[in-house]
Amino acid sequence: MAITDNTSQEKSRWLSPENKPIAIASGFIVVILAIGTSYTLVTQGTATLLSPTYLLQQLQVGSFLGIVAAGMMLVILLGHIDLSVPWTVAAAAMMATAVGGPAALPVGLSVGLAVGLVNGLGVAYLRIPSMIFTLGVNAVMRGLMVAYTGGFAPQTAATPLMQYLAVGKFLGIPVALFVWAVVSVGIVFILRKTATGRYIFAIGNRESAAYLAGAPTRGVIVIAFALCGMMSGLAGTLLAGYSTKAYQGMGDAFLLPAIAAVVIGGTHILGGKGRYLGTLVGVILIVLLNSVLSIMQMPEAGRQVIYGAVIILMLLFYDRGAQERQ
Repeated sequence: MAITDNTSQEKSRWLSPENKPIAIASGFIVVILAIGTSYTLVTQGTATLLSPTYLLQQLQVGSFLGIVAAGMMLVILLGHIDLSVPWTVAAAAMMATAVGGPAALPVGLSVGLAVGLVNGLGVAYLRIPSMIFTLGVNAVMRGLMVAYTGGFAPQTAATPLMQYLAVGKFLGIPVALFVWAVVSVGIVFILRKTATGRYIFAIGNRESAAYLAGAPTRGVIVIAFALCGMMSGLAGTLLAGYSTKAYQGMGDAFLLPAIAAVVIGGTHILGGKGRYLGTLVGVILIVLLNSVLSIMQMPEAGRQVIYGAVIILMLLFYDRGAQERQ
């Protein structure tokens, strides 16, 4: 009887509202791997997708998205959103390559941090909806970078340090994965071990109640947006190292996937609930889905349809589960 009870408790724990999205996303990853492996076995005669080298390569590429998603999660947990990611990534990459030398990485991070602070101050103190304000900041950053470059790609290259962090290897493992791991540990520490993390969840559940309880709501919002911007700046700097240079529009491909990874992982789009483990699983799901579609030589139109359909189906499933619990 005791064994049965323990088994039931373990099952209910994994199927709890908090863990269910992670379990579902993990199941989708298994399905994606199975489909991709079957396809490569039939067409190529090898299980390319299960190769450790190939998986590490995909995770290396996914680390840039993972870093952006880590920052985005903080903002979404507040019940806000950051639409300035595309040109924060691009601006950080452009300025880092333009400065070059030992200052390149600090400059890239500083650009992201500055944009995040502007976003946070606008949302927290001017009380402008985050969707509107960050979209406006994105447009401003785009205009500034186009004016700075004259409408052309910067004629500069990434520094050796930027390239090492993006494409280098340590003990056979891409260094970018170590950077992502450090960011992940930092985000988990903030959310689980600090007062700021507790305030983030409280504000996401109800900002007015958190304020009345004594939480420094404005300061927390500024910190979350600043960290989100800094993560975008870091991702942009690494992406420039991966591409060996910066170019316009390099951040466009990160906005929707970053939001999708966070939400697919179970973070409530209106804030207040979520686990960073879910965001990690969401990033891996999106990276592998794009990889399999690429291997299948799916046309871009077909990729977008399948990519969007998977996201919509999963979110609908989560929403239905939430309604049933209510």
